[in-house]
Amino acid sequence: MFRALYIGLLSLLATGCLAQTTLNQGLKQELNSIDAEDQKYRILIMRQMLTGAPSGYDSIARVVHLTPEQVGPYVSQRMLELDSVNIRRIARIITQYGYPGKTLVGEPTNEVALLVIQHSNRIPQYLPLIKKMAAKGEIPFYLYARMLDRQLMYEGKEQLYGTQGRSFGVPNAQTGQRENVSFIWPIQDAARVNQRRKKAGFDSTVEANAQRLGMKYKPMALAEARAIEQASAAKP
Repeated sequence: MFRALYIGLLSLLATGCLAQTTLNQGLKQELNSIDAEDQKYRILIMRQMLTGAPSGYDSIARVVHLTPEQVGPYVSQRMLELDSVNIRRIARIITQYGYPGKTLVGEPTNEVALLVIQHSNRIPQYLPLIKKMAAKGEIPFYLYARMLDRQLMYEGKEQLYGTQGRSFGVPNAQTGQRENVSFIWPIQDAARVNQRRKKAGFDSTVEANAQRLGMKYKPMALAEARAIEQASAAKP
């Protein structure tokens, strides 16, 4: 009798553990599909920017009957259109399930909704939720840190973790021709940024991150960054 009760209890405990760890496979599959759409054109753009390899753009030009010069704007427009579709899908998912974190869809699928939000204009709306999920361990904290940096930059404020860079076309004072100026957006308490990055879970320094983005890192005052941004908006 006691043995039967003991086995029954173990069975109930096992069932409870299984229920707690069972992922929503349908939602996981949908999010993975959204992720593929989100990255489709970004991969092409990044490859072309970093390597100058035209092969991906050439194949698109042949399919949609565009000149090579027209492919870049076409790809960018298609990416923006997909971003608009994807953020609406993510908004629906969050309304139905809450944020789809590690417990619900596993890793790395738990990062998909965050990345789509980061590619939208809805960061202010969802940033508190992302912070809450990071605190619970449902998403990596460094991804919240990167989103926070992006929002601070959009607001014209100093970022905290040095994850965000900007590029502007600025007129040369001597030639009048526009030249590209790229830099890591100003960082609050820049002397301690690498300590904050390590604590947040980043595996690289701000200098290495800048190099990855094709820039050389140097601390910059916010006033200097704003001056460059204003100069880029000036008419030739």
